[in-house]
Amino acid sequence: MSNNEDWTIEDAERLYSVGRWGGGYFEIGENGNLHVTPDLDNKDIRIDFKAVLEEIKEEGIQLPVVVRFHDILRSQVEKLNETFRRTMNDAEYGAQYMGVYPVKVNQMREVVEEIVDAGKPFNYGLEAGSKAELITALAYNTNEDSLTVLNGYKDEEFMRLALLARKLGRKVIVVIEKFSELLLLVKIAKELDIQPIVGLRSKMTVKGRGKWEGSGGDRAKFGLTISEIIKAARYLESEGMGDTFKLLHFHIGSQLTDIRAVKEAINEGARIYAELYRMGFKLDYVDVGGGLGIDYDGSKSTNDSSRNYSMEEYVADVVFGMKEVCDLEDVPVPNLVSESGRAITAHHSCVVTQIVGEIRANSAEIDTKEEDDEHILVSNMRDLALGVDQQDNLQEIFNDASQWKEQAIDAFKLRVVTLEELAKIETLYWQIMVKLRHRTRDAEFVPEEMQELEYTLSSQYLCNFSVFQSAADTWAIDQVLPVVPITRMNERPTVNCSLVDITCDSDGKIDQFVIENGVSDVLPMHPLRSGEEYYLGLFLTGAYQDVMGDMHNLFGRLNEVHIFSYDDDPQDFYIEEVVPGSSVENVLSIMQYHPSSMAQTVKRMIDRKVSEGIMNPREGVKWTDFYEQCLAGYTYLKQK
Repeated sequence: MSNNEDWTIEDAERLYSVGRWGGGYFEIGENGNLHVTPDLDNKDIRIDFKAVLEEIKEEGIQLPVVVRFHDILRSQVEKLNETFRRTMNDAEYGAQYMGVYPVKVNQMREVVEEIVDAGKPFNYGLEAGSKAELITALAYNTNEDSLTVLNGYKDEEFMRLALLARKLGRKVIVVIEKFSELLLLVKIAKELDIQPIVGLRSKMTVKGRGKWEGSGGDRAKFGLTISEIIKAARYLESEGMGDTFKLLHFHIGSQLTDIRAVKEAINEGARIYAELYRMGFKLDYVDVGGGLGIDYDGSKSTNDSSRNYSMEEYVADVVFGMKEVCDLEDVPVPNLVSESGRAITAHHSCVVTQIVGEIRANSAEIDTKEEDDEHILVSNMRDLALGVDQQDNLQEIFNDASQWKEQAIDAFKLRVVTLEELAKIETLYWQIMVKLRHRTRDAEFVPEEMQELEYTLSSQYLCNFSVFQSAADTWAIDQVLPVVPITRMNERPTVNCSLVDITCDSDGKIDQFVIENGVSDVLPMHPLRSGEEYYLGLFLTGAYQDVMGDMHNLFGRLNEVHIFSYDDDPQDFYIEEVVPGSSVENVLSIMQYHPSSMAQTVKRMIDRKVSEGIMNPREGVKWTDFYEQCLAGYTYLKQK
């Protein structure tokens, strides 16, 4: 049905599942636009996303853009910390929560700054897994009461930086991933006469659930076996540094889908901690790692893109699970550390792009009227198209149409069928398929081949962005990201489509979408209107997607717009900062080209044509300026 009389906002919500994946931050407004509530504690602030786009256009900012809602970042930091505090209080847990944000999840300066600032009241720190991230943490995690946890493999320079941080009074914990690292750390610490804080990472027998379940188990990339942990602890003791061993760390995978994995890991980790404590190693911290998942598809299930638990349930299982084991083993509970980066950052950032065109398999229909002496295949296909509505055996119609189309292609190759006749057959074939799709939508049984008609006949909406740059995980690991139109959700969507980007790569597409109670290979969208822009948002891109993009086809970073809520503003928001995306000369320089030299080369070629009289001087100047303007311009399509 194309009318909107019986289409409601509830229907739109059921279709696009915004309330299920939006975490309370996103919802569909009564006007059909996507609305944002960036602070869960202040429901009075409600931003119409269309108003954000209108201001972006007024400011002359080109799409596609990354839109960051910094208040969502702050809200998630506060929510995680307050949930731990509240749960610990309910459990009468006799220690603190000392969370850290893993910088690798989103290393953007503005993101790290916002998280550190929001985390100050909670002594919320940072986790670094590389030398560059440690250098970042040293400069930005200046709260002496918060932790800086160092994971990943380390060299001598890495260790010296960590010890410099200790000299500056920071609570920097070096987590040992392999025994040889401990030998290096002890050597340098004694040389510099600086007391380190040491953590040992356990290679857990428990495995996670989901795409990254390989982070645990015997084949895990990081960590020490139980025998290696004991050996390392005894080595520190023999070196007179037994009291530097303060943290036990374990991690069983990112995006844990099943809460049972959390329960099992906490139970195993707590028992290791208890035994080490009773062996005489008075640990202060247990770091339960990352893994707090995001419900990307809104199904609240154990699908790879979902989770079957809430943040509150996750925290409760960590706190109560640790306390239960410690009480049974009669050891004091440790301070708890977690590295929940995805849960902190995913919701705050999204990519907004406009649709720049539509691609349909049957878009170029031609006149199929009967001609004298036309080939029998054309006549057969026309008769079949005219009789679709009068026949009941839909499978037979499908088989005949498919067979005649194949025969027509073979006949064309043999010069039996003309190009115009082949075009008529192709047009009639698609007309038949459209009628078959319509008739099978309400059928009780649809043959397997005909089930693919919905996808085959779906449109492809051409989006002004690069999947490889802005949604790398959808291509690399089949991660599902919610995709929603920003406006018109009070209208019935009548076009089933997949999305393709403007790269020249056939993998530059998105054909897995969150709809209703599952994932579909087509997304119902609205028909494009002449002269009216149609915007799409890719959501939950704040974790990893922001920083994983490459230079495929030399498309660079997107323009960024940072949104802050402001209750006194009529629109409840203001644009706090605009971060320009990559220009063409930026991405060329990264790839070792020399834009200034390239401009000179092109200018010389234009000057030569001017001297030869092929161009006049005024025209030559214009073309030279145009080339230089293109070098300085945005890498994406410019919409007028």
